[in-house]
Amino acid sequence: MTRFIHDQFAKDYLEELLKSYGEVQAPSRVAGEVREIDVLFSPFTEPSNLETLGLLGRFAQLPAMFEPFRNPASKEEICDCLLKLLEVRGALQREAKRNKTTIAESAIPKLWILTPTASAEILSGFNANQKADWLTGVHFLGEYLRTAIVAIHQLPRTRETLWLRILGRGTVQQTAINELEALPSNHPFQRAALELLYNLQQNLRVNQNLESDDRELVMRLAPLYQQDRELARQEGEQREAFRFLNRQLNHRFGEIDASIVERIRVLSTEQLEALGEAFLDFSSIAEMVAWLDQQGDRP
Repeated sequence: MTRFIHDQFAKDYLEELLKSYGEVQAPSRVAGEVREIDVLFSPFTEPSNLETLGLLGRFAQLPAMFEPFRNPASKEEICDCLLKLLEVRGALQREAKRNKTTIAESAIPKLWILTPTASAEILSGFNANQKADWLTGVHFLGEYLRTAIVAIHQLPRTRETLWLRILGRGTVQQTAINELEALPSNHPFQRAALELLYNLQQNLRVNQNLESDDRELVMRLAPLYQQDRELARQEGEQREAFRFLNRQLNHRFGEIDASIVERIRVLSTEQLEALGEAFLDFSSIAEMVAWLDQQGDRP
């Protein structure tokens, strides 16, 4: 049961990270016997800032299929992924033939199999090899197969691999979560990734038969979730206090200059409450500006 929870998390997570850079279909059905590609990605004509996603961004430079696994991908599962790729390739070629055009090799998606671990036997069985110009952990099959097995546990612990290591297991995933938490709060993907992890935690908590990795993940995310909820509560109180005070100020003094409004907007909840009491004694906007200056809020 928990595998399906993790599968949905992985699909939602990849879709959230990639949607700014191209069209994402998760899942996407292919012809033949009903099969679903976990994430099918088509980049925009000129995607920008892909480097923000590090190694995942490098994967997304060209059309791609992403097949993430919670447990190590088996021989049968990898073969099934390859079959999906071949069916997509066949569908593209048939369409090109109908339109009397040719399809560029670069238009055929590359398959990225994201597995938490990969044994030497699995890698050898598929003749998967690393390339000199790629990071450790990315193992490529033959050129015409357009496929790589990404062994997440082998990826170096760098910012470049963070967004893939979030999909790992055990200490690999927990280390990545620590790094995610340490990112600047204005990072474009930190908030979205944390929210998806909180959803994962909530979905796992209702399950009584968790594996040890999942129990540890729930425990690791619990304090982060509480901190986030408390921060959201405080931010909500601050926004509400600002809206209330702003209405009172507009009622008393009329429309206030935007620069002054911005100075008030960034005050803490406690400062807004203090201003709410003090402004009753103000006879002009100048007196309020002087009060703001006394708070150390000089431009």
